[in-house]
Amino acid sequence: MIKNAEYWKDFQEHNPDYLTLSEPQSFYFCDNKKDADECAELVIQKIKQATSPSLWSFSKKNESLPSIGDLAIVTDWDNNPKAIIKTTKIEIVQFKNITDNYALIEGEGDKSLEYWKKTHWDYYTNEMKEFEEYPNEEMDIVCEYFETIWTTR
Repeated sequence: MIKNAEYWKDFQEHNPDYLTLSEPQSFYFCDNKKDADECAELVIQKIKQATSPSLWSFSKKNESLPSIGDLAIVTDWDNNPKAIIKTTKIEIVQFKNITDNYALIEGEGDKSLEYWKKTHWDYYTNEMKEFEEYPNEEMDIVCEYFETIWTTR
């Protein structure tokens, strides 16, 4: 099994413009194996080009927001590196104002706004329940657009 450090080093050898950068964070999408592995595959295929964490989660975890130009290693659920992505745009949008076009760019499921709203509402509900908090239509979503810049496929 290839580790993230090896994956990053291979990327750098093929992309010398990145030789001076440290290995970026790695993560998987979603909160279960099936969805995480499917999303990693969508990133490899360059279908999934955005992700939508809640602003609430950044606050609760005391994490800084992503920035344009950020790099990350996308893994599957088992932390096997699958792709390297680069953030291209950040928007803060209320849940109720997510558009059909954004749902399409995020690329999950049938790519519809209805699918996006249902699956993300479920995700945010699950994420917030341990704090006895609940999502709402006015909650801020961090719409992070990205491009897949490396995959070994």
